[in-house]
Amino acid sequence: MPRTITVIGGGLAGSEAAYQLAVRGIGVRLIEMRPSASAPAHHTGLLGELVCSNSLKSDDPDTAAGMLKSELGSLGSVILACARSTAVAAGGALAVDRGAFAELLTRVVTSRPEIELVRAEATELPEGEVVIATGPLTSAALEPALQALTGVERLAFYDAAAPIVDAATIDRSVCFAQSRYDKGGSADYLNCPMDRAEYEAFIEALTGAARVTAKEFEAADLFHACQPAEEIARRGADALRFGAMKPVGLTDPRTGRRPWAVVQLRPENREHTAYNLVGFQTNLTFPEQVRVFRMIPGLKEADFLRHGVMHRNTFVDAPRLLTPDLALRSDPRIRIAGQLSGTEGYLEAAASGLLAALGAFASGRGAPAVVLPPETALGALLTYATDPETRPYQPMHVNIGLLPPLTPPVRGKRERYAAHGARSRAEMSGWLASRPELDVERVRTTLAREVPR
Repeated sequence: MPRTITVIGGGLAGSEAAYQLAVRGIGVRLIEMRPSASAPAHHTGLLGELVCSNSLKSDDPDTAAGMLKSELGSLGSVILACARSTAVAAGGALAVDRGAFAELLTRVVTSRPEIELVRAEATELPEGEVVIATGPLTSAALEPALQALTGVERLAFYDAAAPIVDAATIDRSVCFAQSRYDKGGSADYLNCPMDRAEYEAFIEALTGAARVTAKEFEAADLFHACQPAEEIARRGADALRFGAMKPVGLTDPRTGRRPWAVVQLRPENREHTAYNLVGFQTNLTFPEQVRVFRMIPGLKEADFLRHGVMHRNTFVDAPRLLTPDLALRSDPRIRIAGQLSGTEGYLEAAASGLLAALGAFASGRGAPAVVLPPETALGALLTYATDPETRPYQPMHVNIGLLPPLTPPVRGKRERYAAHGARSRAEMSGWLASRPELDVERVRTTLAREVPR
């Protein structure tokens, strides 16, 4: 019998996975519940409908987002090709006419004879090989099947992530490395100390800052489960000082005394190139996060690799559940892609769908697992997402902080980003040359013929 793989979800990840499998001659049963059933954020039955911004971020090849686009172009991404075909003017960013984009993607994907589009709501996982790409608003009807697959404790239903800052932009003359009471024998945290006046000014700014208005379907469980820092601060002037900002067990080497309050920064990766603001999950708007959190001593010039977010978001505990090529460790016939795997962002979702498809294709041919170099933007993201040492796990988009440090180090930000970009392109080129059995060049040729420029 011809090989057939079921893809559940017709968003960016599912559409990418379906196309990549089909163009390599694999039959695909693409299950999409819209328009007969719809998630609250969607309005059409088109594949790849963009429900938030129409921007796919920077097109500068020396930014993390630009590096990802370069890599997706090299890999033959149908999502990127359709985006470029329907692009609108957006300065240095790649933005699309969202209606034209979804219409083109739907036409290209459904035109493949290998793909059977099934308009139905999945309530269970079928036999055989499956790519699950149901997104952050996975339907309630499928959640029991996912829970049975992952375990209740490995499936999250909300996203409460604190901001992450670039380690290179932290002022080390102000912040000091120390764990509370020196536990663990190593200084695992950076600490940003505040005196009383700094703390009171920070709390005033935090509680008065503009917040995101949550959609009704996002608000039901979120704030009961994990309170944002600004809500905690509203309970009383010292609420954070006795919570996430408690200074006990810490000594500021500049004064020899315990600070009045402290914001702790926890390493986000093994290389310590990115730091998380501990306990500062937030619902502030992105501009307000930058304004308020730069008031923290040591973060005056901080670059934010990821802003804090709080919204309804179904995702699995990928570091414990998934292999580097997105197969379920306990059942390799199943792969999880898109925001359900914890990747955050339009093209990140598409990229994980592409890698899940390549992984399934390689597995079926007895080829080695598809694992990209960690020096690439996508490779770094998937290394983070599937590394069992990643704790706690929260959704992440590509950013420079995930990449291994440069050797030798490069000091200037512009020069450092350019060096990362050059290294990424070289690593991707070398990796593709080593994997001719993946048929990437043929896929790119086919894509150029099927997607108008």
